[in-house]
Amino acid sequence: MRAAVIGVGSMGTNHARVYSELNEVDLVAVADSYGDQAARVACRLGGGVRPYSDYLAMLDEQRPDLVSIAVPTSEHLRVARAAIERGVHVLVEKPIAASLTEAVEMARLAERHGVALTVGHIERFNPAIIELKRRLDAGELGRIFEIHARRLGPFPPRIQDVGVIVDLATHDLDVIHKLIDSPAQRVYAETDRRIHSAHEDMVMGLIKFANGVLAIIDINWLTPTKIRELIVTGERGMFVASYLTQELRYYQNLHNKDLTSAGALLGVSEGDMITYRIERCEPLKAELRCFIQAVQTGETPCVTAVDGMSALALAETLIESSRIQQPIHLNGNGHSFLKGGETTSLPVWPYVSDVISTD
Repeated sequence: MRAAVIGVGSMGTNHARVYSELNEVDLVAVADSYGDQAARVACRLGGGVRPYSDYLAMLDEQRPDLVSIAVPTSEHLRVARAAIERGVHVLVEKPIAASLTEAVEMARLAERHGVALTVGHIERFNPAIIELKRRLDAGELGRIFEIHARRLGPFPPRIQDVGVIVDLATHDLDVIHKLIDSPAQRVYAETDRRIHSAHEDMVMGLIKFANGVLAIIDINWLTPTKIRELIVTGERGMFVASYLTQELRYYQNLHNKDLTSAGALLGVSEGDMITYRIERCEPLKAELRCFIQAVQTGETPCVTAVDGMSALALAETLIESSRIQQPIHLNGNGHSFLKGGETTSLPVWPYVSDVISTD
């Protein structure tokens, strides 16, 4: 199959590199509004890759079977529409779109034209998270009490169209959704802007889920070193997953078998610490292989458009909570993504609430 990449900045360049390394596809072209950048990436990857400054010309001349879209979030729908209307299968980098309204339009277009649409929630493919999910599903932690996501690092000047919630928090919102598979009931967030010219660059968020799990979202663009960590605490101990090093550690609670008749813990004390052996891999390569397989087989992609909309819906709820400075209660009844009662045939993850404005 013929693959292409639209937008070869930091992330798009990596998409192009990985496509060029895979046997399942031929990377035929890259496009970027900065033509010199497209030319540099194409030159680095070999003579068979054509550079374009006009992605429409690239789509029409090269006719790729599938394309990765890694342009600014505000351009996701416009670029994805052009590809989908030409019958090209699409992976759009997260977040799926700039708003839920745009995300729904994109998903409907993909349904109408019969093409695969997946969202680049790359942390789903991190081997530490995959192993954590396996162990949680096996009940190794018992009841889950709390999840604490820490995603901290320096401010990236290239990101101007969205804030840290939409750009970064959507990673962890998607992972938490995948790990616990429960709808959010109540959301509260505090944000601030210290460096970014237009959007928040710091958020502390609390999310209470229907199954009783409490999630803490601690994310900023103000920390001079990258921290990417997920901590899951339960009755039998605590898992700590590092996205950057792809490591998973377990801290045992020695009192995990001491329960009251009502199932409450009698105490917590420090036990053994175990570091699990995990076979490391490049998550982006696993993500693109999953996308290619969905295109080849017609199977549902590993990350669906609804997954992307769910993460974006919860991100927008965090933003709205910060704006009104109070918690938001979600009814979990699967309301329409759109205002005014308009319905959609797409399945709706019950994070979505009619409190969210998607103008």
